This record gives sequence, C-alpha cells and structure tokens, in this order.
Amino acid sequence: MSYPTNTPAPAVLVLEDGSRYVGRAYGSRGQTLGEIVFATGMTGYQETLTDPSYAGQIVLMTAPHIGNTGANDEDMESSRIWVSGFVVREPARTPSNFRSQRSLDTDLESNGVVGISGIDTRAITRHIRSLGAMRSGIFSGESYDISEGEQLELVRGGASMRGRNLSDEVSTVEPYSLPAQGERIGSVAVLDLGVKTSTLTYLAERGFEVFVLPQSVTAEHVLSLNPSALFFSNGPGDPAASDAHVTLLQEVLRAGVPYFGICFGNQLLGRALGFSTYKLPFGHRGINQPVLDKATGRVEITSQNHGFAVDMPIEGISESRTGFGRVEVSHYSLNDQVVEGIRCLDIPAFSVQYHPESAAGPHDANYLFDRFRDVVVAHAAAGAGDAK
Repeated sequence: MSYPTNTPAPAVLVLEDGSRYVGRAYGSRGQTLGEIVFATGMTGYQETLTDPSYAGQIVLMTAPHIGNTGANDEDMESSRIWVSGFVVREPARTPSNFRSQRSLDTDLESNGVVGISGIDTRAITRHIRSLGAMRSGIFSGESYDISEGEQLELVRGGASMRGRNLSDEVSTVEPYSLPAQGERIGSVAVLDLGVKTSTLTYLAERGFEVFVLPQSVTAEHVLSLNPSALFFSNGPGDPAASDAHVTLLQEVLRAGVPYFGICFGNQLLGRALGFSTYKLPFGHRGINQPVLDKATGRVEITSQNHGFAVDMPIEGISESRTGFGRVEVSHYSLNDQVVEGIRCLDIPAFSVQYHPESAAGPHDANYLFDRFRDVVVAHAAAGAGDAK
C-alpha cells in the first residue's frame, strides 16, 4: 500500500499481550523487535540511545517532546545507537541548539532505528508499570501491512531478556587503552560489557591508565597485565547468563586486586559473592532515581538503567557464600528498596547499581570514582608496607 507523500506514514507498536498503538513512522521504516522499557529522563535522549545497556530493547521516552536540541558527536556515549527501537510522543520538527550538528531523525535513519511517534506514551508507561516489561515490536512501511495476527506472532516469537547474554554484541573486539590524565596512580583493567565513553574519561581523570578489554578475556590475561585494579562496566542482558564473567571476577578477587563495578558490574559482584539475581517487573531507567547511602544517610539522585537486581538483605552484615568474607548493602532504592550498592568488608571491592558517570543526568554520585581511586591508592600503600 502506498501513502501520499504529504501524509505521515503510519506505524504500529504491538505488545506481546496483544495491545496495539497506532501512530506515525519515525526514524527508519521496517520492523523491529525487543523488550519495551520506559526511560524517565527529561533530557539526555542522545546519551540514552547510544548507551550499550539498552541493546535488545525498544525504549519509550516518557518526556513528551524529543529531539528539540538535535544531535551531535560530543554527547554520544559510544560509536553508535544501540536501542532496538524508539518510541516518542512528539518528535521535534526542527532542532534548535547551538551545539546541534544534525537532527535526531537523521541519526535514527542512518543507524537503521525503527521508531514510532504520535502515540500516548503516558498510557503505555502506565500499562508497563502495571503488567511489567514485555516483548514488543514496531511495524512501519511494508511491515505495517502485515496482518495483526502475524505481527503479534512475530512479537511473541521474539527473544526474552531473561536468560539472554548480550555482552558479546556490545563489547569491544580489540583491546585498547587510554592514558592517565595528570599524575598516574596506576592502571585499571576495564572489562567492557557495554562501557560508556564518560566512564572511561572519569577513570583516566583520576590518574588511571585505562586498559579496555573484550568481554571474552580470561582471568589469566587480566592478571598478566598486572593491573592496580579491575573495573566491570554497565551492560545489557541477564547477569544469570554471565557465568564466565563471574568466574573471572572471583579469580581476580582472590588474587587481591581491588574492584569497582557499576550496574551490570554490581550484579556480577553480587553473583561472585554467592548471591542470586532476579528480574525486576519494569526496571529502573532514567536520571531521577533516589538512592540512600547507608553510611552517610545522604540521598543521591541517580541515573539508572537496569532490569535486574541482586537478591540480598539490605540491612545487617551478610557472609559471602563463596569465601570472600563479610559483605553489606551500601545503598538501596528509596522507591522500592532494591539493592543499589554492595561493599565488601574484608576485601577491597565495592559496586553500585546506578551510573555514577550520569551523562546526561545528576552528578550526585560522581564521588564514587574518587572513592575508587582512594581504595586503590590505600591498597597499594598497604602492599608496599607489607613488602618492607
């Protein structure tokens, strides 16, 4: 079927429970499948789109107007857009910002991202909050004319995020490094599970020479670099499907190497300590998530993007089930008491579930990179003292 050139081409969003939302085609035309999730940020759509943690997901923006400031090369968190699809209420017709180099529409089309606009994103968000994240699909162009039954069948035949390992799809293929900025304090081996550019920048700014490694490396390879510390990045997928990364982390922790993990790296530390993980109903995504730091009583407004969480008690001290000593929850969500941070008491290791680099977003948690630096410096000093 052809449509007049002056009439926006139709598109439809189909959820696996049979819900259908008809709107206008946005970005590239065709069909795409993925888990639908919503992100609550009022800004930072380009950082969201280029965050590898969103691989395999169709992202719905709750802010009603998207694309107002266009797109540029500086705000990208990786080399490409990773979302499987994009859902907005009203896309900007003409971007207006002194930093804009092109429109968001251009980026979506050049990256082949199928999207939809002109639908009630508030209603869909409430639907997801009630029933949980689910498989979905966007159909436009020739795919729009597929029968409703066939569209639903395609959606229900799509991959579920539960049990899915996506690390190999987002990780670097070849290792690379970044020099330390200012005084060099040591090196950090970064396991790229979907790392963002701003994370690497903040590590380098703390005096770390940064070695970025593919997700397929072994513990032997990591230790052969003689790193001052190990860092696991954010990333997509189910932590229960990443046994090899858990084994790697356990071996490096037993070698006494300090560790810091964020997001996916927090979940993998939980698993390395012997705790399980579980899937949240609709996850935490956005730049306005309140978290309590138990040590200080301070509330941080954080940037988050995760659909899984660590299952451990938020009060009291627990014992690692894999022999790493005492461990406690350091941070938790004030919305639903989900574990948002882990601190080991007998080894130099800690992690947080949120994104302290928060680009775009609040900077309340940026101090965690300083804490990591202090842990590494203290560990090195203690080692030098023992050598004497």
